[in-house]
Amino acid sequence: MTKAYLEPTEIEALESAAKIPRDRLLIRLLFRLGCRVSEALSLTVPNIDFESNMVTIVHLKSRVWINCQHCGTKLGLRHDFCPKCGTKNELNASQRAEQRRQRSLPLDSETLSRIRGHIESGGLVIKDGVAYLFGINRHRAWQVVRQCAERAGLPNLVNPETGKIRGVSPHRLRDAFAVHAMKTNDSGDGLRLLQEHLGHMSFNTTAKYRKVAGKEHQEWYQRLWAAPQQT
Repeated sequence: MTKAYLEPTEIEALESAAKIPRDRLLIRLLFRLGCRVSEALSLTVPNIDFESNMVTIVHLKSRVWINCQHCGTKLGLRHDFCPKCGTKNELNASQRAEQRRQRSLPLDSETLSRIRGHIESGGLVIKDGVAYLFGINRHRAWQVVRQCAERAGLPNLVNPETGKIRGVSPHRLRDAFAVHAMKTNDSGDGLRLLQEHLGHMSFNTTAKYRKVAGKEHQEWYQRLWAAPQQT
């Protein structure tokens, strides 16, 4: 039977299939934080607060707009000049960077302990004076997850919205986190906290996981009546 999402036990198998500690930590963080792969790859040592068990995520996907001081046209963070009137954008690079949204996420103590071990064992990668947890790009991160999924014998998944078959990828770990959270607590407060945790701007984006989590219940109920009746 084709599945729509991965179960926590399958994520454990995926993690166990990783051949090096860095890849095991990456898979664990993608699931335990429910973050995007770009967010995981951008994590630096200052992002980890071991005392409060919190991780600061920079929402790189967010397209933050700045208004042109002259004509009011919306500008992207990379716009040096307004495309409408040509006025120079007076905000410098550091000021623009400050406008990217951030969110602080809790993290379990076992995963934090593994991060600490990763740091102490020399797993950090220094780029331009910044200490990153992972020194790989998105393409390599996708390869890591795909290869581990193959070694773990995990099945392809079906997109519950389109019906298309897709392989296991970093974003499927984010999906698995969201569905697991919904199955654990699908109350209004649970949905609100999940939206905040995932960094979704739209409530509807988060609500789709409630539909996926509830689908299993529907299928279970239908199978009850599809089974042969005992006499």
